[in-house]
Amino acid sequence: MRNFEANFIGRRKAAAERLPEFDALREAARDIKTHTLTYLDLYLRAFEDKVVKAGGHVHWAATAEDARTIVLDICQKLGAKTATKGKSMISEEIGLNEHLEANGIAPVETDLGEYIIQLRGEMPSHIIAPAVHLTRSQVEADFRRAHSHLPGDRNLDEAATMLAEARGILRERFLAADVGITGANFLIAETGTSVIVTNEGNGDLTQTLPKAHIVLASIEKVVPTLEDATTLLRVLARSATGQEQAVYTTFSTGPRRASDPDGPEEYHVVLLDNGRTALLGTPLQPVLRCIRCGACYNHCPVYQRIGGHAYGWVYGGPVGSVLTPTLIGIDQAGHLPNASTFCGRCEEVCPVHIPLPAMMRYWREQQFNQNLTPKVERHGLSVFAFLAQRGWLYRPLGRLAAATMRFLAFGRGRLGWLPFAGGWTSQRDLPAPAGSTFQAAWKKHVKARRRAAR
Repeated sequence: MRNFEANFIGRRKAAAERLPEFDALREAARDIKTHTLTYLDLYLRAFEDKVVKAGGHVHWAATAEDARTIVLDICQKLGAKTATKGKSMISEEIGLNEHLEANGIAPVETDLGEYIIQLRGEMPSHIIAPAVHLTRSQVEADFRRAHSHLPGDRNLDEAATMLAEARGILRERFLAADVGITGANFLIAETGTSVIVTNEGNGDLTQTLPKAHIVLASIEKVVPTLEDATTLLRVLARSATGQEQAVYTTFSTGPRRASDPDGPEEYHVVLLDNGRTALLGTPLQPVLRCIRCGACYNHCPVYQRIGGHAYGWVYGGPVGSVLTPTLIGIDQAGHLPNASTFCGRCEEVCPVHIPLPAMMRYWREQQFNQNLTPKVERHGLSVFAFLAQRGWLYRPLGRLAAATMRFLAFGRGRLGWLPFAGGWTSQRDLPAPAGSTFQAAWKKHVKARRRAAR
């Protein structure tokens, strides 16, 4: 994880430095998204009108259940038995795969990372690298288990051989699919176009080979014009992977026309609200500017330590700490806004300048005002506030607590158990305190500086 994050951080930094106008582009991207959200209803209507004129169909889904029902209905009317899928966080959000499987339709994830975690029955751990938490040996074991029809003694020692095997398996799925389901990075109101960005080309095969293409997107993905979309594309890849552009950027408008060499016979767009309109006009509206680049994940010290699955749902990292409470309720996700050091790195690197720390602070305030904070936590913070205001008491108690924790570590440097605070060690060991408290170290530092100044 650390190597992965460091690689993405370095590549984003290099990509930004190669483009002198990168910061100006970020400001333009922010303004485009802010303007669109202000007039969201107008641009959504314009998008629908253009899709219909191009021969497509638009379906409005107020809730996740509505979206699942709409997609299933389209598949059943087509007599579909299999559906290939491009990477889509919205499909994860609404639990689409489980719903299709329960109704006799086999969904196949075609992004390599998504395919791997589908084999494992897991959720993505990163918004752009879903299987980043896995080792090569784990993936090899999954392939041997899932691809049992292949020779058991085949060589899967190298990543390249596993990639070739996945390519062969997925090629068969592409050719056999009845329906292709993709997300959308952007929806263009000016033309009724959906835009997807991939590095593997799986999205193109998903939306062109089957007889029907279903675009599943949330309503805030709409942007006014093609020019606006290109501005956002210029910051998306640089912020996500450090590329100037993704390998494949595909624009799709309606079903196949008579002169087209390929493409679907039917083109459907499912527009999902699922609580997003409730954010308009609130302090949380800026989170709808998110373009799902993952930069806030990569730069977040909390995410780097705990990984994506610790967030407990679809969206992780700082943006997940803001978005998840809006979608499932602060009573269910109140711990997420507290998973922050408030270092501000997420806001600093966000390509659309989302004030994520301020919004996490907003959710903390809401949690406190609604009395959702556990009593133990409230009382504990009250005790801390009392002690912190009385240094003469705080310092010796701090030394005593640190010494006690070092004793409980039994010289191992890590704590596998803590009395009265089992949550801190239930999932992983807690590092034992350093040799001295910060106050003691600071006092020593000040004395040393004074001696040096004499």
